[in-house]
Amino acid sequence: MSFQILKQIGDAQKKPAVVDVRSGDTVKVTQKIKEGDKERFQVFEGVVIRTDRKDSHTARITVRKIASGVGVEKSFLIHSPLVEKIEIVKRAKVRRKNLSYLRERSGKSARLASKDFDRLAVNDVTVPEEPSKEEPATEEPAKEESKETEKPAEETK
Repeated sequence: MSFQILKQIGDAQKKPAVVDVRSGDTVKVTQKIKEGDKERFQVFEGVVIRTDRKDSHTARITVRKIASGVGVEKSFLIHSPLVEKIEIVKRAKVRRKNLSYLRERSGKSARLASKDFDRLAVNDVTVPEEPSKEEPATEEPAKEESKETEKPAEETK
């Protein structure tokens, strides 16, 4: 019983739509950084070497990039309010979920075979809103009533 309550609370914290990120993807993660009173956005671009718990509200990706010859890894909670946007730049053909072997490689041996994909379709995270049948029915009479009230006002002028 308590498990169901925890699941409901976790699902309430999820973002409505997120990008389907996989291991081997090169992504740009835009993160909100707070420094004192100021807020700014910082972009971290690298290869996703690990994905964890994709269906959970604690879904996480680990992104690796080489900065000034040094490997830098950062983990991002996908549903965190500080993660503003995740954009997939490239997609690679990989056969594993955890690409930890890339840590020991550098240069050409660290390259992954790229795969063709539809970049616009993958990065589109808009949630299609389903219009309920009651709302349009209530809007139309309201418009008609406003037109009816305008007509007598015009006739009196």
